[in-house]
Amino acid sequence: MTEETVPTGAQRASRGERDRRRSLLRFVRDIAIIVVVALLVSFLVKTFFVRSFYIPSGSMENTLQIQDKIIVNELQPSLFPLARGDVVVFRDPGGWLQPAPPTHQSAIGQAVDTALTFVGLSASDSDDHLVKRVIGLPGDRVACCNTGGHLTVNGVAIEEPYIVIPPGKTDAATLAFDVTVPKGELWVMGDNRYDSQDSSLNQGLPGHGFVPVANVVGRAAVISWPVSRWTWLDDYPEVFARVEEKSG
Repeated sequence: MTEETVPTGAQRASRGERDRRRSLLRFVRDIAIIVVVALLVSFLVKTFFVRSFYIPSGSMENTLQIQDKIIVNELQPSLFPLARGDVVVFRDPGGWLQPAPPTHQSAIGQAVDTALTFVGLSASDSDDHLVKRVIGLPGDRVACCNTGGHLTVNGVAIEEPYIVIPPGKTDAATLAFDVTVPKGELWVMGDNRYDSQDSSLNQGLPGHGFVPVANVVGRAAVISWPVSRWTWLDDYPEVFARVEEKSG
């Protein structure tokens, strides 16, 4: 029969301290794993599925307001085709945007914002992109304006309930145009027609106002912030229904 050794008080305290340290290290390790997995998932979602942008100008009022945040579906047009009426985010085709004024941000703040943008939790590159509504798809003939001041798409006049036109103005665009959209390109316009750097105002640039489909980041699907403005963005299929019938 052996005599069992009873731990002393000091031994018990030391063992308890080791157990607490082990538990703390385990907790820190678990938190680190959760953070890394969350960042990886966020990066994958941002890269392949959705992305956040904020609205820096009033060119899409009243559909989108300055400082609204939107969620962009990146599966369009990479996997699913765009439709007339879709609101899209795209990279500047060249010369549409003025150089953004320099921002005053600390090195740490800039590093954090860059990291959050990388994983899709911020939108520091919103000033390098534009948000407009698709009016013409490849092959469409888009013109402004008929005697009623409406745009026509493939000869069909469209009534656009989402646009803003200043008092005293009647045409649905600031400049006349009559274009056929080339293959692989889009004709886009802002809802705030007289305050938007869109296809109609950039006809004199090398791209003649067209936006390459390859420049489209995705379709804006949701206003995510502020909460009071949370809503799905409408593509107004009824506006283009007669155009679809004629094109089909």
